[in-house]
Amino acid sequence: MATATTAQTSEHGIPAGHGPATRPNLTAVGTMVWLGSELMFFAGLFAMYFTIRSVAGDLWHDRTHHLNVTFAAINTTVLVISSVWCQLGVFKAEHGIPHRTGKLLEVGKWGMREWYSLTYLFGAIFVSGQVLEYSELHEAGISLDSDAYGSMFYITTGFHGIHVTLGLLAFLLIIGRTFTSKNYSHHQATGAIVTSYYWHFVDVVWIALFATIYLLK
Repeated sequence: MATATTAQTSEHGIPAGHGPATRPNLTAVGTMVWLGSELMFFAGLFAMYFTIRSVAGDLWHDRTHHLNVTFAAINTTVLVISSVWCQLGVFKAEHGIPHRTGKLLEVGKWGMREWYSLTYLFGAIFVSGQVLEYSELHEAGISLDSDAYGSMFYITTGFHGIHVTLGLLAFLLIIGRTFTSKNYSHHQATGAIVTSYYWHFVDVVWIALFATIYLLK
């Protein structure tokens, strides 16, 4: 018996097949490292924006009055609220509650799936709002190739819109997996949690973009 017990224990006193209790989640660490590279990417976009603006101040003065700040503020609020729904979904995922345990209108009994579905809806509304704003600015003569202002506006907000769209696809994957598996595993919960890291990241980036483009005119 003593021999068998020894064989199942590593030289550091840790049971075979198990890592240290303090070992970080590699998926979460990898996601954070990747988001660090994304942060540098957006930092480059901000640097481009401020550099071009510094040498084309008159153009910015003429173009920024076309921006609908009120509409953009409402759209920003929608995205910020979506992060709240996302975090509520994270709490459910951490407690292993993939879907609602009561009726649909019993919000207190919602699971990760319902909160993430609501997050997806608000994110889709945000993207739709951006598309609507693009169409209005295009009618006003501001396009990607119209001038330096148009180029920087569409490049910065466009790349962010692409990131939001990728986040929406990730939410569909996370939500879909709750329908295809019988048991909600730790791996699935980890996927839901790291997706929330990404969503909060694009939320914070947009707040910075909104302040830069719409408020610092």
